[in-house]
Amino acid sequence: MNHATMTPAAAFASIALVAIAADGYLSDQEGEDMAMLLSRMELFSELPGDGLHRLLDQLLDRLKRHGPGELVTQAKVYLPADLRETAFAIATDLVLSDRTVTPQEQAFLDDLYQILDIPEAMARQIVQVLTIKNRG
Repeated sequence: MNHATMTPAAAFASIALVAIAADGYLSDQEGEDMAMLLSRMELFSELPGDGLHRLLDQLLDRLKRHGPGELVTQAKVYLPADLRETAFAIATDLVLSDRTVTPQEQAFLDDLYQILDIPEAMARQIVQVLTIKNRG
């Protein structure tokens, strides 16, 4: 997959992947949680059988080779504007799901909403709601 072939689904998945790797560690459970969350979205419904897992493997390879900054920057170009808040919400949900937010994860979320041009008030609202969701 080169830059020119990044689909909106790949862009969205890139942001989710960088979110779960933001603490410098990517557990199998985090990967499974992300895949399950993405598989429920209409954006990924067109992928064949193991297409989502193949896509995530390709993106993980790209993340290892080029780093999170470049992956998010590329993703922004291909992510439709109407999915930016959704991508931030999914990323936030994935970061908060283990109920601990590392300084690296916090810095990632702080950078992400700005990179995606999400108003700060909306970003705070998304984080607040997902913090409540992940309390239980």
